Amino acid sequence: MEKVPMTAGGLAPLEEELRRLKSKDRREVIKAISEAREHGDLSENAEYHAAKERQGFIEGRIQELEDVISRADVIDISKLSGSSVKFGATVTVADEDTDEETTYQIVGAYEADLAKKLLSVQSPIARALIGKTVGDTTEVRAPGGIKSYEVLAVKFK
Repeated sequence: MEKVPMTAGGLAPLEEELRRLKSKDRREVIKAISEAREHGDLSENAEYHAAKERQGFIEGRIQELEDVISRADVIDISKLSGSSVKFGATVTVADEDTDEETTYQIVGAYEADLAKKLLSVQSPIARALIGKTVGDTTEVRAPGGIKSYEVLAVKFK
């Protein structure tokens, strides 16, 4: 079984979601199915079908989260150091076309959130940055064409 790298900060929300799904959402959907059954004919009962669909989603998500959590390889970023980009690094890059600077943290796939500047280690830009040091440039194939970035800073925090 392949380990899933993630930070402690990425594991906590997954564990919380799993607890919520098992303790709250699962009970609510069972209650909704029971109430919908009381309305009679199940073949034309929209509430029943919606509740059964929701139950399927919840059970599938529970299985997915249990699998990911069981394979989690939690990496303590505070113990990492170095000058090259690797998992857990906070990297500041400059777009060589626009000189726009952006700071990203390289994290696991299940905790990635571009709005929070958390890049999946599996994303094209993260893969291009891995192993680079300050001053290095790299090219990334993006939907809008090839983008070139210069590494300005690498930190572990």
